[in-house]
Amino acid sequence: MPRKFIQQFGPTDKIDQTFLAAQKQLRPNKNGNLYLQVELSDRTGSVSGRMWNAGDREYNSFDDGDYVRVEGNTQVFQGQMQLIVTKIGKAKAEEVDEADFMPLTPAELDRLVVRLTAHLRGMANPHLRNLAECFLMDQAFMAKLMRCPAGVKNHHAYVGGLLHHIVQLMDLVTAVRPLYPQVDGDVLLMGAFVHDMGKVDELSYEKGFAYTDEGQLIGHLVMAVSTLEQKVRESEKLSGEPFPAELVLRLKHMIVSHHGEYEFGSPKLPMTLEAVALHLLDNLDAKLHSFHLLIRDDPNAESSWTTYHAQLGRKFFKGLKAD
Repeated sequence: MPRKFIQQFGPTDKIDQTFLAAQKQLRPNKNGNLYLQVELSDRTGSVSGRMWNAGDREYNSFDDGDYVRVEGNTQVFQGQMQLIVTKIGKAKAEEVDEADFMPLTPAELDRLVVRLTAHLRGMANPHLRNLAECFLMDQAFMAKLMRCPAGVKNHHAYVGGLLHHIVQLMDLVTAVRPLYPQVDGDVLLMGAFVHDMGKVDELSYEKGFAYTDEGQLIGHLVMAVSTLEQKVRESEKLSGEPFPAELVLRLKHMIVSHHGEYEFGSPKLPMTLEAVALHLLDNLDAKLHSFHLLIRDDPNAESSWTTYHAQLGRKFFKGLKAD
């Protein structure tokens, strides 16, 4: 039977197929009875799975990051699609086609690396080019970048999602830089590259997506500044001359301020033109990607509007249905 991807789920579908499992929990309901909650995903998205009257046997039958075979039925609850699980267990190897769980193919990832490299090697500033080369030559870093998601559950939360987000952001920078000659385009481009680099070690992504201990305790902003300092030292050895102090200061500021607001985790607000531009363009790419998925995956298929999203305080207009 052909696979039905999560994006194709209707509100009353019978499901019997394989998913990637994450964030499993055994929780009590209001009556004190235990149920299993688990996030199930494929290459098109994720759905919350719930198994009523579950216990240790079901909970211990698989680990986060395992492929699981699931039987159950879909339903819409409070505007969100969910899967009511009747049977779950670790999938057999022959039941798994890894292509079903990779939004980006290896060829697409390779093309993203080519675009990334072209952006970085096209910079006019020799100090920034040398710095970029230290990253590109670091095979371990590049291997992690090609696998790392941009987040555990929010925007670009898939293998290679961080690389995808960074390249899209650098494309945005390249598109707008001719309109704002007062902004240093090379600094902004390098800031787009380094702003989230700490995520390659903040996140764990070999089996499912989670935070590492270092990621939980320190976070990607601080980790990115530390990595930048290390690469600056490497670039000084490569070029045989010191890296301009103000330039590295500007890059560090872009990293720590790119969330834009104190309440969103930035220890500093953007205080340079390049930092302001990075925050706005980063937010644009992340928000449009996330909102597109909300519209695309909305379970309210017969309506021109999505369900109400309480955390965003709004519905989204999907367009009028054709007669």
